[in-house]
Amino acid sequence: MDYATYVPLFLAAYAILVVGALSPGPAVALLLGISTRQGRGAALVTTTGIAFGSATLNLLTILGVGLLLSQTAWAMTALRFVGTAYLLYLAWGAFGKAMNPPKVDVADAPPAGTSALFAKGYLLQVTNPKAVAFWLAVSAVGATAGAGVPVIVAFVAIGFAISFLCHAAWAVLLSTQAVRHAYHATRRWVEGALGAFFTIFAFKLATAER
Repeated sequence: MDYATYVPLFLAAYAILVVGALSPGPAVALLLGISTRQGRGAALVTTTGIAFGSATLNLLTILGVGLLLSQTAWAMTALRFVGTAYLLYLAWGAFGKAMNPPKVDVADAPPAGTSALFAKGYLLQVTNPKAVAFWLAVSAVGATAGAGVPVIVAFVAIGFAISFLCHAAWAVLLSTQAVRHAYHATRRWVEGALGAFFTIFAFKLATAER
C-alpha cells in the first residue's frame, strides 16, 4: 500500500478540522466558563473530553454510523433534542451563577470533578448533530477511503491531537490571569452572557433543518 497517496487527503481533511476546532461555538463557550471559574487544569480536562468526543464521531463516521444517522430522520431528530436539552442544561447552570455569582479565588482556583469535567466536554461534542455533519464533511474528502487499519488509526489519532491542541489553545488563552481577573470583576455579566449563548445555540439546534 502506498501510504504517500493519503497525505494530500489527510491534509485536506485536517484543514477543515483546524478551522472548525478554532471557530468559536458551544465548545469554546463551555471552555470560557470553566477556564475562568476553575482554571487551566479544569479546562484542559474538559478539552480532553471534547477531543475524545471528536475522535468518537470521527471513528463512527468512518464506520458509516454518521452517514446512517444523517439519513435517518428520527435518529437525527432524537440526537438534536438530546443536544438541545444538554445546551439548555448548561444555560440553566450559567444563569444560576449569574443570579448568584460564585466566589472565585482567581489566584488559585483548584480544578474539581475531573470525571464530570471530562463528561461535560465529551457529551457536548457527541450530542451535537452539527458535529456529525462536520465529520461527514471531513469524510467527504475521502481521507480513509479504501484504507487499511493502520491508516485509519493514524487518521483518528492525528485528528484527536488536532482537536485537543486547538481547544487547548482556547483553554490556555481563557485561563490567563488577565482573563480570570476580568471574569472575577464581571462574573455576573459573563455568566449571563454564557447562559444567553447556550440558549441561542440550543434554539438554533432545535430549529435547524436536516
